[in-house]
Amino acid sequence: MNRRFDESSRMLIGAIEQIAQELHLAYATPVQLDSSLDKDIGLDSLGRMELLSRIERLFGIVFSETAMASAATPRDLLAEIVRLGPQAPSGAPQDITRPRPAAFVAPVDIAAKGARTLVEVLDRWALGAGDRVHIILADTDERITYGQLREYAAQVAGGLLARGLEPGQTVAIMLPTGPEYFYSFYGVLMAGGVPVPIYPPARIAQIEDHLRRHGDILKSAGVSFLITASEARAVARLLQAATPALRHVTTATELATTRAIASRAAQPGDLALLQYTSGSTGTPKGVMLTHANLLANIRALGMAIQVTPEDVFVSWLPLYHDMGLIGAWLGSLYHGIPLVVMTPLAFLARPERWLKAIADNHGTLSAAPNFAYELCVRKITDRDIEGLDLRSWRLAFNGAEAVSAATIARFTQRFAACGLRPEAMAPVYGLAECSVGLAVPCTRRPPVVHHVRRDPLQHAGRVVRTSAGRVDTIALVACGQALPGHEIRIVGTTGNTLGDYQEGELQFRGPSATQGYFHNEPASAALFDGDWLISGDRAYQADGDIFVTGRVKDIIIRAGRNLYPQEVEEVTGAIPGIRKGCVAAFGHPDPATGTDRLVIMAETRETADDTRAGLRQKVHRQVTTSLGEPADDIVLVPPHTIPKTSSGKIRRHAARAVYEYSIRSGRRPSPAWYAIARLAAAGILGRVYARARQAKDLLYGAYAWLAFAACAPLAWILTAASRDPATAWRLNHRAARVFLRLTGIRIDVHGLAHMPSDRPCVVVANHASYVDGIVLAAALSGPFAFVAKREFLDHWIPRIYLRRIGARFIERFRLKDSLLGLDELRRALGAGQSLILFPEGTFRPQSGLLAFRMGAFRVAAQAGVPIVPIAIHGSRPILRDQSLLPRHGRITVIVTPPVSASGSTWPAALQARDEARAQILAHCGERDAT
Repeated sequence: MNRRFDESSRMLIGAIEQIAQELHLAYATPVQLDSSLDKDIGLDSLGRMELLSRIERLFGIVFSETAMASAATPRDLLAEIVRLGPQAPSGAPQDITRPRPAAFVAPVDIAAKGARTLVEVLDRWALGAGDRVHIILADTDERITYGQLREYAAQVAGGLLARGLEPGQTVAIMLPTGPEYFYSFYGVLMAGGVPVPIYPPARIAQIEDHLRRHGDILKSAGVSFLITASEARAVARLLQAATPALRHVTTATELATTRAIASRAAQPGDLALLQYTSGSTGTPKGVMLTHANLLANIRALGMAIQVTPEDVFVSWLPLYHDMGLIGAWLGSLYHGIPLVVMTPLAFLARPERWLKAIADNHGTLSAAPNFAYELCVRKITDRDIEGLDLRSWRLAFNGAEAVSAATIARFTQRFAACGLRPEAMAPVYGLAECSVGLAVPCTRRPPVVHHVRRDPLQHAGRVVRTSAGRVDTIALVACGQALPGHEIRIVGTTGNTLGDYQEGELQFRGPSATQGYFHNEPASAALFDGDWLISGDRAYQADGDIFVTGRVKDIIIRAGRNLYPQEVEEVTGAIPGIRKGCVAAFGHPDPATGTDRLVIMAETRETADDTRAGLRQKVHRQVTTSLGEPADDIVLVPPHTIPKTSSGKIRRHAARAVYEYSIRSGRRPSPAWYAIARLAAAGILGRVYARARQAKDLLYGAYAWLAFAACAPLAWILTAASRDPATAWRLNHRAARVFLRLTGIRIDVHGLAHMPSDRPCVVVANHASYVDGIVLAAALSGPFAFVAKREFLDHWIPRIYLRRIGARFIERFRLKDSLLGLDELRRALGAGQSLILFPEGTFRPQSGLLAFRMGAFRVAAQAGVPIVPIAIHGSRPILRDQSLLPRHGRITVIVTPPVSASGSTWPAALQARDEARAQILAHCGERDAT
């Protein structure tokens, strides 16, 4: 027995040492059985999971995730190894085959579309389909129906009310993924409280430190109740003395012993959730989200990704995170689709479980941060995925952290043999301040990747695309378009809205947006720019897609050049001796130069002076080679010095605070004088360059308006004096082409052969910009008659002009007059006059093809004339809605084949509308915004 123990001990320590070397954890002392896996060896959660898989292969056992997570030392692991003994063939993965949940098409009277609050959503499903499975716990195969969720949640609510919970009081939930979490969350809502999800400790031994770190959140939220695991209850009570509002520390089991109660009535505007931000860029803040906010986001996401009753969501995401809580669980609950859920630890231990759960349950929807897809590529073996079928997976959302084009390509290629389609990969963008989601790809397509030159982006915020593979490029991934009913704009340094391919600050607004941060007026005030919310991210738009380039607060503005810390950290973390994932890059203001110094703080276990000096030299060389800029200060620190969030993100703001404290304490030398001089000079040049770009945009806009002022009066006079509409159209056709040529706006026209030459027609075009009328006048030699709103007749300048070119007018608001206007259009067509309409009726700043109104198609069907769809591509950035600054650009006009209604009936007109809209949508370069 002793011999076996000694041999197992030797093998275990050897495995730990090998992993430590691979992870560049250059520990100062040899690994001992009583070394701390965290503090002495430096294994993080991913390192632990890698160790678990190697132990299983080495000893032929199947480790439980809880045993692995709770182990504090190699001795704890050894005890489990001895206890288990050989149990399974080396490396054999655990079978998690599950039957697919029965597909469930919800009757109309059960569907939750009309619900105004989250409580109403659960009530409708529980009362109408209470015996249907809502949640499947993949780790235990336990099933929770809608009826069970409501029943047990009502018992928890009764326990809260019996203990004095008042409407609107906050209740912290610190529980792992499991039935108690679901019951507790909805129990708080049903009792009229406000849930505050916080992450649970990874190990019971960490509970005390963990709760102390949560003290600021509990105080900020004014938490009155804390629902936690029974193991943490005694320690959690110690916090009550330091948290005045915290009156009760309890468990879901204790609360559920009380009689169930009926739900307290909630209103759409009531606070439904406090979602605390991760704190990666500063102090965590409680985002206030109402029932209306959450339901608006869930509905908009459902519309964008076209959720159906046949969908199945599979998730391992933690329920204290907005993507796991709102996107996966509450979204599945609202749409009435099954949710297959597993613990984050189960995924980290064996990533193949996630993919097998998708295959076994015919999962169609799932989401994860970028690192999870990379982990699958690196850790899953061919044997693990033998027979794996991922053909059902229609949307694999990638969000919550920076999306890597390389990771997407590797994941798609790795699992293509399993039936994964490239168009299933869906990079998305969201933030807690918009509930969870803000932008998603609204069309099925492979991910769009831009390879962008680094220097123009960093120096001037200008996006210059180039070919892949060049050393001076950055690969940026499109994160989709704004959700229906939401808007996104990119704002420059002067507050002006930027056009496509110009980087700026991303702002948004919509029904999902928060009203601010809980009990934090200064932070709430800083969140808003008028009625727009400031995301804190930098991005650019292109053809309706959002490309996120980095955090505003994280960007290092060094000598007028924008440096992105993610790049610096990735380059530094790849150096042997530096702990990968434990590097923070940030800017530190230097009053002597007026610009930022680039500071790199990196963790290492190296202690010898010579070795540390060599590491600094390697970092200096690698960063200078990769970015073309040296670091001003390279600080090597011991493991666990750099602050991180609960999800493992680097807290650069907090790391900078650590650095600034070290300066105040006199531990760091000042930079050399020549570096200061060089940075000052470069900073002046950078600022001059940025101002020059702004001036260029303003000058072009002013010139465009001058060109319009030169062309428009002459065109109006000649039009007013013209003898007939045909002559007036020819005049305006030439004037429009002259104006576009003067402003340098190139227009390419394709498909003019599709225009009927022997009979009148109805031209319908998408409407995206103020210049669309000019564009059509320049593209079509005519004659045509625009159909305009009757309000133009109230002003003599447009009235005279439009009447001379034969325009027809429609009343938009009074039904009787509107019908008379349609009769007039039919008579015009009967007289041989062709018409031009914008069936969207209006346009908006954000991209997207709106719904088409029926007037044009009804008139064409009754008159028996063809409909010619025309797609205008590229006009929106030139002069979008709510903008007065024209921009240079290129426009393509595509005339598509005519569409003819099969009769004069309403169904025939509907069919013609759908065909015409489909043709325009296919060529206009914008998403479907219906």
